[in-house]
Amino acid sequence: MRILITNDDGISAPGLAVAEAIAAELAGTDADVWVVAPAFEQSGVGHCVSYIRPMRLERLEARRFAVEGSPADCVLAAVGEILRDRPPDLVISGVNRGHNLAEDTLYSGTVGGAMEAALTGLRAVALSQYFGPLDRVEGDPFDAARVWGARVCRRLIETAAWAPAPYGVFYNLNFPPLPAAEVRGVRATVQGQRLAPTFGVQPHVAPNGRQYLWLTHAHGNGDTLPGSDSRECHDGFVTVTPLRADLTAHDLVAPLAAALE
Repeated sequence: MRILITNDDGISAPGLAVAEAIAAELAGTDADVWVVAPAFEQSGVGHCVSYIRPMRLERLEARRFAVEGSPADCVLAAVGEILRDRPPDLVISGVNRGHNLAEDTLYSGTVGGAMEAALTGLRAVALSQYFGPLDRVEGDPFDAARVWGARVCRRLIETAAWAPAPYGVFYNLNFPPLPAAEVRGVRATVQGQRLAPTFGVQPHVAPNGRQYLWLTHAHGNGDTLPGSDSRECHDGFVTVTPLRADLTAHDLVAPLAAALE
């Protein structure tokens, strides 16, 4: 089994090592695991691709490469160059340090990497470890992802639908901020929506008098609807949400046609 790993936290991120352990457990004794990850952190870049500039590719060691680009760039580099002889059987994007729930999925480079893999016809999963005010993990903050990651991914590989067209389905997994032994189970979920705006702006004035802005991230996972990824992960479940890149509001096409008549 050939597995490609990427992320948006960068080639040196601790969550990448967790993803490698998950991949090794999935692939078993015949493991063929490749890492192609951003040279620097790319959090929040979404599905960005670097089509207006070249990407530097550096081989760090056998089956391990750093790309000066986004997670989607890394997938393209792997499929188009590094692994062009044989594409991977599975792409793992993560494990992200922090959740990718609700509106976060639209901004997430972790999700963007998995999306690009799905668009190229590959099976892909995005994995993220929730950190937050309810975090009760001591020691390994990735404990839930480390213990539950391979078992959930294996279940998806064996039983889930992987519709190839017109836009491939991929899966967004989020692990709750709990020790693995306290995780309440696994839930199939929909993408949630928080009541408050996702981002705020906090101004700062530099010593040279110039103004800068920091973005702040709002909370509110516990206020979202039951059955949504943000609510269920907040309540202690591993959440699995099927996603695809089709942004069409299909339920509005027929009403729109009637209105345009």
